[in-house]
Amino acid sequence: MTAGATPNKYDISTLIQAKRKQYIDLLRELLAKSAGTEQALQFEIAEQFVRLGCCVESISSAPNHFVLDSDFAPVGDAPEPDRVSVVAAQPGAGDGRSLLLFAHPDSEPVTDTSQWQHEPFAGEIADGRMYGWGVADDLSGVVAMICALEAIQSAGLKLSGRVICASAVSKRRGQGIYAILEQGYHSDAAIYLHPAESGAGLRDIKARSSGYMQFRILVCGQAPETSEPTHTPFYHLAINPIDKAWLIYQALSELAEKRARRVHHPAYDEIGRSTNLHVSHFQAGDAARPGRIPSTAVMTGAITFPPNEELMDVRRELETVVQKVSENDPWLREHPAQFDWLQGTSGVDVPEESAIYQTVASAIHEVTGAIPKVQSLHAGSEIRAPNLFKGIPTLGFGPLSGNNVQSGGRDEWVSVDDFINMVEVVAKVIIAWCA
Repeated sequence: MTAGATPNKYDISTLIQAKRKQYIDLLRELLAKSAGTEQALQFEIAEQFVRLGCCVESISSAPNHFVLDSDFAPVGDAPEPDRVSVVAAQPGAGDGRSLLLFAHPDSEPVTDTSQWQHEPFAGEIADGRMYGWGVADDLSGVVAMICALEAIQSAGLKLSGRVICASAVSKRRGQGIYAILEQGYHSDAAIYLHPAESGAGLRDIKARSSGYMQFRILVCGQAPETSEPTHTPFYHLAINPIDKAWLIYQALSELAEKRARRVHHPAYDEIGRSTNLHVSHFQAGDAARPGRIPSTAVMTGAITFPPNEELMDVRRELETVVQKVSENDPWLREHPAQFDWLQGTSGVDVPEESAIYQTVASAIHEVTGAIPKVQSLHAGSEIRAPNLFKGIPTLGFGPLSGNNVQSGGRDEWVSVDDFINMVEVVAKVIIAWCA
């Protein structure tokens, strides 16, 4: 790294604190923009990067376009419109290491805000928190990239390595980061700027994410041969799909306990289990017609598994258990349960000894005074995308936040102090990594 002047390591901190109001105002300004269309917000984000002299590109891609063995979701019957991600690149002045920073500008679809105590798009600040729809998840991450680059430029610093910033659509399987990587953007490491769901803010680093899959199992039954509106007198002549689904449910419950005893990853000792499997929803029959035998029963559920397990091995294990139940039951042998995988992703793990982890942890410690720890409890984190798709070691961190809409909260908020600290951490990571 070179510079017109030679600032000491504390100059960037002083500069960012001096620009505190400017950066908070930008977060509020883009929050107001997010009340409009996604395209309008992305256009304004692109303009911010253009003002910083970045090479800016908009990349369109269809949701669910990328289907990998390690990361999949079924494509819907109806084609979905393309969505736009924005990528901004700042070339380095030498051959230093490159860094990809990404966050998602899209939030959950806006629904009822009548129970909110704060206007959802006004960026009101109270008790050190800025409130707003999607302000934490994940507009603060997008704005932090912009502010960190602006601070580095204002300090007169020239970086040796290339910096790439991506405002990549993510919600509803947007897969914007995949589209950007497919377009040829690559880096030596990547950072996902997103709040920690743990509520620990910058004290947590997402360096590990469990694998996660959702499934659906459909079981067919058979009503008794009668024209009577009530089936109960003829129940002994019926095949109740609930009974057959119960056999599968019991087998899955047994498998869950066997896996809990067999599958182990030391990172998950703090919660006492490295893998979980459960059924979360069951649907059969008509509550208004209790005398009728349903034709089908449907179960949906999910499984998590640690990064040292392969996704396809886990899939086969569940499928085999369901298949064995079918083979051992006369009805299911002739009418096998239909097993569908709804979505899934492999686990990822970036070692604490890695250069990018040490760089991020050092910057967080320098800014906050706290020694961060690895946040291992999230499943399906977006840190998986560059790891799985292009082999790029990827970490995640973000500011203290709460009441996220995605988790059913209202009055979503982000800590203003932690947001400014995040800007400083991002700037220092960029400076240290791309020197």
